[in-house]
Amino acid sequence: MAEGSGRARPVQRPQFRNIHVSQILQYRLPLPGILSILHRVSGALMFLVGLPFILYLFQLSLTSELSFEVFRGIVSHWFAKLVLLGLIWAYMHHFCAGIRYLLLDMHMGIEKQQATTSARIVLVVSLVLTVAVALKLFGVM
Repeated sequence: MAEGSGRARPVQRPQFRNIHVSQILQYRLPLPGILSILHRVSGALMFLVGLPFILYLFQLSLTSELSFEVFRGIVSHWFAKLVLLGLIWAYMHHFCAGIRYLLLDMHMGIEKQQATTSARIVLVVSLVLTVAVALKLFGVM
């Protein structure tokens, strides 16, 4: 009957359903999706780990000369430098991705190819800035 009325048959569109927990490892997110998750992770990392750690170090640096020496001892340890490096990455990534999201909110770069390119740029820039600060932190530069 649809053929006789001159109407085109509706195109079968793929159906997308929620994935099961067992399928999570097989699911491939696009690069902007990965960037979005990393933006949330970096924000949580800065808030949950960075804020208490930085405030503790700040308090040690200001209390007395003896506590400042404790501060210097903590900051010069390799593990503390590694934690600081993780926090530096979180800040750099969160900052760069935040600028990208501000541009997306102004409807700039919302097409698929532009969004993927800007996500790639954010990842590269945040890693380059982190490496530059890491070289200074570990005394290479």
